[in-house]
Amino acid sequence: MGPLGIGTGVLLLIVCCVVIPLSLRHQTMRNPGLENLFGWVGVLSMGFFSSLFVFTLLRDIVLLGARLFLPSYQAVSLATPSAQWTLALTVFVTLAGLVIARRRPRIVHVDIPVDNLPAELHGFSIAQISDVHVGPTIKHGFVTRVVAVVNALKADLIAVTGDLVDGSVQQLSAHTAPLAQLRARHGAYFVTGNHEYYSGETAWTAEIRRLGLRVLKNEHVVLNHDGASLILAGVTDLSAHHFDAGQLSDPVAALRGSPEDAGARILLAHQPNSAPAAAGAGFDVQLSGHTHGGQFWPWNLFVGFFQPFTGGLYRLKNLSVYVSRGTGYWGPPNRFGVPSEITRIRLIPATV
Repeated sequence: MGPLGIGTGVLLLIVCCVVIPLSLRHQTMRNPGLENLFGWVGVLSMGFFSSLFVFTLLRDIVLLGARLFLPSYQAVSLATPSAQWTLALTVFVTLAGLVIARRRPRIVHVDIPVDNLPAELHGFSIAQISDVHVGPTIKHGFVTRVVAVVNALKADLIAVTGDLVDGSVQQLSAHTAPLAQLRARHGAYFVTGNHEYYSGETAWTAEIRRLGLRVLKNEHVVLNHDGASLILAGVTDLSAHHFDAGQLSDPVAALRGSPEDAGARILLAHQPNSAPAAAGAGFDVQLSGHTHGGQFWPWNLFVGFFQPFTGGLYRLKNLSVYVSRGTGYWGPPNRFGVPSEITRIRLIPATV
């Protein structure tokens, strides 16, 4: 790489080292235009350097192998083209990931078998959205599109499984307002994620209730569907007790007092790691989010080291766990290799 390329790289690094910290404080700016600009530049830079780090590491491994197994002149000849490919791949992943992240989330259809499911509940449907992360780059227009897609599914109920926002009610209420238009036969329900606690959970709980969603905090409702009862419960986020000792996540408490003859017991829990406690409490189904499925390559290859349930449908004893890969994104607007989703879930009878 020549002096011009090196100089450009150094300049880009310096600019981003300044812009990224500023972007973290963009919401305190009084100029809306600058706020939006720094928000976008900052998160794009985060994603760009995340991918650049990975491709640079892979390049170094390739060059090390070349030096070990190829003549020295051939190994040296790889230095410039490999640097060019590293930059080109980084730009491609950043731009492609941006396009994928900003398009309408795909609709994922999932059938979840439930033991002894009453005939009246065969095909009972749930539209799930999770991890929307309304904030610096996800705003009113994106939320409006999500609401339109969810309503078009005509589900029996709507579940919002946490991490809805990244910012205060004062900053973001205009952008979450379209959620008031969510419509389903049995209504829309919400459970807190860890980001609600970062953003002022008490205020957001009040705002979400004002929008017409039922917030479930270690509690349940009993729904009557065509003569059969279904229990829908929700727990606070696993980290909630670090912010409020009175909000310890508790699936047992969420089910307490519910009818024993219910046709199905469904738990909304932001983090899939609630599953062992949910299985012990006697739930049939748990719907979660949190992981984003790793959000974009190559982090989707590593998320499994930290989360036993990363994305999709799993089974733990008698509990089915579905983990949404997220409807929005957090931080970098990048979904390369891990598209966002709106999930339509159907309950079906388990076959022996």
